[in-house]
Amino acid sequence: MSNRIDFRYLSEPDMIEAGVMDMASCVDAMEETFALYAAGDYRMAGPNNDSHGARMIFPDEPPFPTMPKNSDDRRFTAMPAYLGGSFGTTGMKWYGSNLANREKGLPRSILMFMLNDTETAAPLALMSANLLSAMRTGAVSGVAARHFARGDARVAGVIGPGVMGRTALAALAVACPMLDTVKVRGRSQRGIDDFKTWVATYVPQITSIEQVESDEEAVRGCDVVTVCATTKAGDLDTYPMIRREWLEPGALVTMPAAANIDEGLEAQDVRKVVDSYGLYEAWGLEFPTPTHHHVGIIGNKFLDLVAEGKIRHWDIEELGPVVERRAEGRRNPEEIVIVSIGGLPIEDVAWGTVVYRNAIKRGIGTSLPLWDAPAMA
Repeated sequence: MSNRIDFRYLSEPDMIEAGVMDMASCVDAMEETFALYAAGDYRMAGPNNDSHGARMIFPDEPPFPTMPKNSDDRRFTAMPAYLGGSFGTTGMKWYGSNLANREKGLPRSILMFMLNDTETAAPLALMSANLLSAMRTGAVSGVAARHFARGDARVAGVIGPGVMGRTALAALAVACPMLDTVKVRGRSQRGIDDFKTWVATYVPQITSIEQVESDEEAVRGCDVVTVCATTKAGDLDTYPMIRREWLEPGALVTMPAAANIDEGLEAQDVRKVVDSYGLYEAWGLEFPTPTHHHVGIIGNKFLDLVAEGKIRHWDIEELGPVVERRAEGRRNPEEIVIVSIGGLPIEDVAWGTVVYRNAIKRGIGTSLPLWDAPAMA
């Protein structure tokens, strides 16, 4: 029996060639992922197995001259997970984030993903993960739309035309075949122009893009809305505020980035759905209450509302049981549904596994040796 171990290195061009941008397949993979999550066939970090991962930040006042200083969205994060079912793999996304990267022409976050054999822990692949992460995050909006969007949805609203806004729109288009119009609100004309170019290439079913000047304009008259603006971490005043009076009856709102809602949307008749209740409980253990002030994902606001006695914990639903058909999707044409998307490490494992298997099948990437035999065993 050979002790040799090789693994596959996949650069970003390799990832593209292996299908990382295939949003329809990614939505399918995320649908299966949430079914496995609901069944319990997974593991993530933390005492409740539902943690987003381990985060390292720098001090506000570093005690050493060479130590970096804390700044907006500056951190390193490790996100390990195991996912069962047809995947059966284990992996970890590792990334650093720094808003100042944009001044250097770099993305805010630079990500890598390591996929491992679950039985032996041997590496299977090391892959570029910026597109992997962007696609799996966007795809969750598509899973939500399959179950909660109205069947006749035609108009989408996008607040934040960056990477998350683009992939969320692509996923909404997969789930809503009649979608053909988008209202988009961004901070810069360059961002809007880049969004339009990307949509023309990757979401050709969209035939009309309307640039608007306010969050309200981006929401009014829309069947589906996604809130994807980048904001300063922990600054509640910068979170986009969505008001009930702006929303059409029957609207679906997905929130994969920091956002806030008014009192009208806190009401119990507005359905509040999360990707993982345990994810927000884990954040609640990591940060002081109200957690939403520190981590802007709206699911933290939902749990804060429970702590304040404004809603009951069972008013917060999970996406997984809906995917499994153990819970209802849309109940009537009028209900408003808000879906919180915090980002689960199992999503990276799922989509990373699919792309890796595509790469093996198509002979994409570079095979690298770990060892012919371990020097110490």
